[in-house]
Amino acid sequence: MIVPDQGPARSLRVGRGVLVAGMVALLGFTSLGAWGGWQLYHAGQKEYRIAALQDQIRVERSRYTEHTGELQAQIDAEHKQLAVYARDVGNIQARLARLDALGSKLVDKASLDRAEFDFSKQPAYGGPRLVSPDPSLDSFSLPINRLDDRLSDLDVQLAAVDYLMQQKREEKTARPHDWPTEHGWLSSGFGFRSDPFTGEKEWHPGVDIANRYGAPVLAASRGIVTFAGKMRGYGNMVDVDHGYGFTTRYGHMSALAVHVGEEVKDGQLLGRVGSTGRSTGPHLHFEVRRFGQAINPKPFLPRG
Repeated sequence: MIVPDQGPARSLRVGRGVLVAGMVALLGFTSLGAWGGWQLYHAGQKEYRIAALQDQIRVERSRYTEHTGELQAQIDAEHKQLAVYARDVGNIQARLARLDALGSKLVDKASLDRAEFDFSKQPAYGGPRLVSPDPSLDSFSLPINRLDDRLSDLDVQLAAVDYLMQQKREEKTARPHDWPTEHGWLSSGFGFRSDPFTGEKEWHPGVDIANRYGAPVLAASRGIVTFAGKMRGYGNMVDVDHGYGFTTRYGHMSALAVHVGEEVKDGQLLGRVGSTGRSTGPHLHFEVRRFGQAINPKPFLPRG
């Protein structure tokens, strides 16, 4: 029954069937709404989990990219290290070949017993093999260490040859005593000086003798050529071993006239004055060393 504030009252009659149908429909709509809400809740939860998984995937992808970059950097570093090892092995092998040739020539010059000083044979080695279960770049250092051992053996042999050669000559004849070029004058002394390129203070291990381009470069004393070729900073360079620990060095030459292992006499032509290497003009860089230590060449120069 509907009773308004004004006007006549109205009544509405609903049958039992309609009422039951309405209640069923209401219950159905309620259930459907509850189910829809539940589905929406689950959909929201799924979206949340999907978003979390996507974030995790992005984090893992970022970590993977970072790890891959680290691995690539490590691989690149190992490749560079391998290149360094290869270069070092090549340099050491070149030194070995040069020292073997020099040692063989010294044996001939000194008339020594080749059975005792045979530089053509491989040194004898032995011992059990130790296998590393985890090979790495460190294993590449083994051949280098063996080459270093071979160099040490050669140093001992050459020292013995040098000692035996010294018995055949006097120390005073081994000392450098000749002017190392034809004419010329001292343009830079031994010790600290201003760098001609930068103006900064630098150590100069020898003296510079200015001279005309192509002037003869002469051996300051009798000896054996231990190096003849290019060297960084020195350009074309020659080293001569005179015995008793004395060696002389001649740098910046335009041309060389001797080779490794050659025996030279006092005043013999070694090459020609030039300006190769780190040089501002034609001159001879001249060094005197005693047991590998650079000393002032002026006391050994007759016009010093």
